[in-house]
Amino acid sequence: MTLPARALSVVVCGAGPASEVGQLVKLALERGWTVQVVSTPAALGFLDTTAIEAQTGSPVRSQYRNPGEPRSRPADAIIVAPATYNTINKWAQGISDTYALGVLAEATGLSVPIVVLPFVNSALAARAPFRRSVEELRREGVRILLGPGGVEPHEPHTGGELITSYPWHLAFNEVEQPGAAADFAEVVDHKRAFGASG
Repeated sequence: MTLPARALSVVVCGAGPASEVGQLVKLALERGWTVQVVSTPAALGFLDTTAIEAQTGSPVRSQYRNPGEPRSRPADAIIVAPATYNTINKWAQGISDTYALGVLAEATGLSVPIVVLPFVNSALAARAPFRRSVEELRREGVRILLGPGGVEPHEPHTGGELITSYPWHLAFNEVEQPGAAADFAEVVDHKRAFGASG
């Protein structure tokens, strides 16, 4: 039986690199994924939603659907990028006060493969609450690319200089790793077993 194209949800948070999320979408489309972009409220101001919707063929989601509207296809994998201090802390604490956080809360509980590419400065990254949040999410199986081999926190007030060099490819490469492929197969099997239709 031929598997459908893999579905990738990209959760975009309100930080400078969000304006360049089309780069990540392009990488995923070229590798045969379908892509759904989910925006936090803060990220909407950074996004060219018209361009993203033309690129993905799907609306940018930032709110829960209205009754009668079609559901988004369940994600086989999720990338959170750029992931902010605020989103990482709220997510780890189980707060679900936006559509994006609701998606992440449920996907974490369902063990959907999730890769996080943070964009935080060194002052925020040094805070104990943030360090605890990163460890909590890692314990739940979330792959957070922070530190060696991932992204390093930048100096305060320098984030604007790093937008064009933000390493979207690191998150996508992690999703495409053999271990992630195995996780993807497990998610597909889970959907088949429980008849998930989205």
